[in-house]
Amino acid sequence: MITPTYNEAENIPVLIERIHASLRDITHEIIVADDNSPDGTWRVADEIARSDPSVVVLRRFHDHGLSAAVLDGMAAARGAYIAVIDADLQHDETKLPEMLTLARDGHADVVVGSREMDDGGYGEWSTQRRFVSWTASAIAKVFLKVPTSDPMSGFFLLSRDTYEASAADINPKGFKILLEFIGRNKNLRVVDVGYEFSNREHGETKLNRSVIRSYLLGVAELRMGRSINPVFLLYVLVGILGVIVNSILFTLFEALGMPRINTGVNDAIDPIYSSFLLSVSLTTLLLFAINNEFTFWEQRFRGWARVPAFFVYALMTLVGTLVHIAVFSWLQEIGLLFNLIGEDAARVVHNLIGALVALIVNWYLNTTYLWRRRQQS
Repeated sequence: MITPTYNEAENIPVLIERIHASLRDITHEIIVADDNSPDGTWRVADEIARSDPSVVVLRRFHDHGLSAAVLDGMAAARGAYIAVIDADLQHDETKLPEMLTLARDGHADVVVGSREMDDGGYGEWSTQRRFVSWTASAIAKVFLKVPTSDPMSGFFLLSRDTYEASAADINPKGFKILLEFIGRNKNLRVVDVGYEFSNREHGETKLNRSVIRSYLLGVAELRMGRSINPVFLLYVLVGILGVIVNSILFTLFEALGMPRINTGVNDAIDPIYSSFLLSVSLTTLLLFAINNEFTFWEQRFRGWARVPAFFVYALMTLVGTLVHIAVFSWLQEIGLLFNLIGEDAARVVHNLIGALVALIVNWYLNTTYLWRRRQQS
């Protein structure tokens, strides 16, 4: 039994007692893989282990994270079957004997505790959490075609042979370790066992935007492999969102009759559309916020540091815009594709090429000078 923990000091004694009761007729060990919890979860588990030789405690000082903790626990495990259960007491440990029997009898390589089965359920989850879980499950089913009704489950069991055959390929930075196993190996036999999700008794949920981000990055890597940087993919998706938002805002401001501004400086660019300036400004602010709090979570700016960071981001966005215009103008001037596809179609393609070059330039600037890898305080 592997249980990854972080600030679960109140729950871990109860969990260990419940696992022993459920597996009383089955030889087992319980590995507590703790990320050096500030509340001393590792210390509580150590106290139990002094009088209970079946309990093993891994106090982890580096590479913190759910998947990494589970993988460390699996590497240390000695059993022929390995199960994973959260320490928040929300999984139903009484299902473990049934899950083990299915694997032992050769019916499955992986047995998943599923909340989506007829005899399963989500308990008293809020509408928001249900929606987040449903969306995440839908993403996994559509893009990865996983053979389980509950790909977001953190409660599962697999054979040692399955673990050893896949361990070298598993990404320790992923969010849902179950997805890593069944998403990378489509030949695994997967069986679901329904269980009712319980309410958390102590501590607080780990679900936040960092967890959601990690999940999306994990799905992206499983779907496309490691040849494409999944963070870059998020950056592109945020950019596409920016185009959509900018178009909506510009259309709205135009409908509201925003005034034109005549500067008297250059007749070629006068009048300046205030709706254009306002939509670009608001979109830039929105994209900075999303990239800072989501795309570049580990390198995010906090507090008042976000103010100067935003102006640097706006400046880099301006550089990207100028690059876009320059590339488009140059391609138009040399008429690269005029003879091949015609002027109208060429103009569209030239604009797209300019946008792609600007995207790469902005990515380089943002990751090199703004959200570069640095230690967070």
